[in-house]
Amino acid sequence: MFKKIAKGTGIGLLAIIVAGTGYIAAITPGGLSGFWLMVSTVAGLNTSANSAEESSLEVPQGFNLELVAQNLGYVRFIATTEQDDLVATITDRGQVLLLQDRDQNGTAETQTVLIDGLNEPQGLVFDGEWLYFSESGTVSRVLFDHSTGSLAGEIETVLQDLPYDLIHKAKAIGISPDRKLHIAIGSPCNVCEPEDPRYAAMLRSELDGSNPQIYARGLRNSVGFDWAPWSGDLYATGNARDLLGDNFPPDELNLVVEDGFYGWPYVNGDNVPDPDFGNKQPDLARLAIAPAFKFRPHNAPLGIHFVEAHRSLPEGFNRTALVALHGSWNRSVLDGYKVISLHWDDQGNIESRDFVSGFLADDGIMGRPVGITQDSQGRFYITDDLGGQIYRVGYSTGQ
Repeated sequence: MFKKIAKGTGIGLLAIIVAGTGYIAAITPGGLSGFWLMVSTVAGLNTSANSAEESSLEVPQGFNLELVAQNLGYVRFIATTEQDDLVATITDRGQVLLLQDRDQNGTAETQTVLIDGLNEPQGLVFDGEWLYFSESGTVSRVLFDHSTGSLAGEIETVLQDLPYDLIHKAKAIGISPDRKLHIAIGSPCNVCEPEDPRYAAMLRSELDGSNPQIYARGLRNSVGFDWAPWSGDLYATGNARDLLGDNFPPDELNLVVEDGFYGWPYVNGDNVPDPDFGNKQPDLARLAIAPAFKFRPHNAPLGIHFVEAHRSLPEGFNRTALVALHGSWNRSVLDGYKVISLHWDDQGNIESRDFVSGFLADDGIMGRPVGITQDSQGRFYITDDLGGQIYRVGYSTGQ
């Protein structure tokens, strides 16, 4: 039952609202309009009426793009089976889904729930017959029969009690060339000093989850990582802190090394002291490793996939990674919302080019790319968690 609010209480509530509004206007890029942009982007209120379609998206010359699956909900990460079927995590449904194109018409019309009842599943990786997947607080694995597209055993939890909070719950996972399981754990806040040292860190363990250790620290929110095939180097995307304006700090691509420290929360970008925490740990801040590459601020780089050599791909993609820019929610003018290709030269310099663009239209956001993988034919698959869709991008030598 509703109760009448006392006059004094109403005045106090109004004062709180006015003060809160003034504070928001002061700290948010773009003031109150910027705050509304943040809220509406996160809530999905400023999307256009339609999800992105093949005709609205642009790819480099010689490449073609197809929509292979839709109406998937909050589809995040993706992997291909040995049969080139797709396995994806559907976070809002708590599922791991198998998608198959049984009639070979280019559309994955068959959807089979492999695992259900999960706590916000995210990361996904195959290791032979093992399918690894992450939830907010665990990493598990299960035997998978690639020929039948079905599970072949019971689920085993290999890591549990991993920390998570209200934000940055995603646990990116991967298996290194030296056969170790890696797990990225985001921070529990925008900027703070968490008590649990596993926050804002990358962990490493044996494949069965034994001997877990902190591999690297100061990684605020790395939602994607992969190993460069030509060097074995580990690179991780990084989402930098918020509320320092539209144009700072840059998001990051970090070359992650064992025992490395990458700055958060004490420094940002090229080791610029943080205005809130820059004087907290000066000795540690001096050890911070600067980014290998800087994305535009608030572009939110998530999934990264180093291109695997294939005869169907052009030479220019020999030393290349594809990165999904999920797009900004916290700047006064939206930015990102595309997939880019990063190209390494012989000296280690990195050049960025657009690979799939057009998710951000004049009338709103039509998609937010997240995960990227590649099949045995050299084709790429990209998930869009806003549109609930999966796209395939291939190269045609005839174009």
